Amino acid sequence: MRIVVIGSVAAGTSVAAKARRNTEDAEIAVYDQDKDISYSVCGIPYFVGDEVESIDKLTPRNAAWFKKRYNVDIFTEHRVTHVDKVRKELQITNLRTGEAKVDSYDTLVLATGASPTTPEVFAGLTWDNVFQVRNIQNAESIREFVETRQPKKAAIIGAGFIGLEMTEQLSKAGIEVTLIQRSNQVMKHMDPDMAFRVEKKLREKGIRVLLKTTVIEVVGEQSVTAVKTNENELLDTDMVILATGVRPNTRLAKEIGITLGKTRAIQVNKKMQTNVADVYAVGDVAESFSLITGKPIYRPLGSTANKMGRIAGDAMTGGSLEHRGILGTGIVRVFDMAVAQTGLTEREAREEGYDIAILYNIKPDKADYLGGIELTIKAIADKATGRVLGAQITGINGVDKRIDVIATAITFNAKAEDLFHLDLAYAPPFATTKDPVLYTGMALDNALKRNPLITPEDLLKKQKAHEPLQIIDARSQKQYAVSSVRDAINIPLADLREKAKALDPSMTTVTYCNKGVTGNAAQNILLNLGFDEVYNLSGGNKNYQLYVQMKE
Repeated sequence: MRIVVIGSVAAGTSVAAKARRNTEDAEIAVYDQDKDISYSVCGIPYFVGDEVESIDKLTPRNAAWFKKRYNVDIFTEHRVTHVDKVRKELQITNLRTGEAKVDSYDTLVLATGASPTTPEVFAGLTWDNVFQVRNIQNAESIREFVETRQPKKAAIIGAGFIGLEMTEQLSKAGIEVTLIQRSNQVMKHMDPDMAFRVEKKLREKGIRVLLKTTVIEVVGEQSVTAVKTNENELLDTDMVILATGVRPNTRLAKEIGITLGKTRAIQVNKKMQTNVADVYAVGDVAESFSLITGKPIYRPLGSTANKMGRIAGDAMTGGSLEHRGILGTGIVRVFDMAVAQTGLTEREAREEGYDIAILYNIKPDKADYLGGIELTIKAIADKATGRVLGAQITGINGVDKRIDVIATAITFNAKAEDLFHLDLAYAPPFATTKDPVLYTGMALDNALKRNPLITPEDLLKKQKAHEPLQIIDARSQKQYAVSSVRDAINIPLADLREKAKALDPSMTTVTYCNKGVTGNAAQNILLNLGFDEVYNLSGGNKNYQLYVQMKE
């Protein structure tokens, strides 16, 4: 049996390693047109910013190491130019020498990855100060440019993971960064109200953020000196980073009739097999599927690529591993803020037809008396079943462990009430007695049963439609005087039982406090007093004011 893998980053090398672990009988060869193998694409921004001192840290293994460890032949700087699926042959060009050769396979794996997309205005042209962030050569070129040319200004096009990471790193290096994003928010995979928190952090750090903006003209011949936007603004710049996403490298797949999925990546089954016999696809060239909806999803991440590679290597050598789908879990650091997401967003859940409960939970990551810092969890659950569908979190500390706990819970079909019953580790330096995850489960479960929540968005819609509402601010008079919800009346919680007599129990009522806890207590009082319909404003006045700021 001869296994040939095309591509040698995360997925391709995982295929080879797992196949060899399962059998010593197979011949295994890997071809890659790049110079490096098994490198960390995700670490490139941190090398550019000097957090990673040596490029060797991103390329810990080479072809010789793989040969010695796994008896796998890896051929770098070799491009597979054609696949003959009938003869099971490959045409290959040695990029160093120009020599052509033919190789054969019994099992073929496409791990051809993805390539950066290039905005039309930059396509087909080259400048010495325009960079993409995809491989080790890119990393070395950008860092060398920063060190030798010492740019003062940078334009970064694209506000996804790579764009935000490069923004952080270049800004820390003292470069004035302008972040240009085509859509009306940064981080398009998040809901706008959570993405706004990221935008706010960027602006606080001195980043100029241009939304709903595209580059329509590039000024400069050898080097770009300025870019012109669709707002007719000319932005001077010393360098440009293109971080506008990636597209799967499907040329070879299309040539041999492999079916592409709805995401335009290669369609595979749970064993990573394509529709062509003895051909597998893994990593950024292949689509996955949602654990929640079962529908195709494309999230090109190294973690998923490694998993796919292991599954394919196992399947082709008689193993039983199958791909179980993904939640699209991701996390990024934006200066001192961590931003994470898993499962469905509010928008995605509604598009899938779910009737959802939405919770904004603002809680410290650990005990206040040990320096706890607020994090915000936006969680959604299906009203019909109680199942948790997704979460988004922003904060300084503890974001990573909370998103991982929730992702694990969603994977095993947890309901909101199940989150509350998790036995999580507690000590004051690490968590609060009622961890933010536990509180998320408790409050979501309450919202599904007796204590409905209302989001700032829905409250503003009701106000705009002039629906009859009585809005109760349950905070102190001092807090109310500083900032409040429009049309709210101030009845501190301690006075509510007595003053409730002057309220109309048949009118739709909204209670709120600063973040949600006291508002919930006020909601309970009014419900116990027989009020018909009482909502607690999710995330309280703090969340409401942030939403209003976003809409301004």
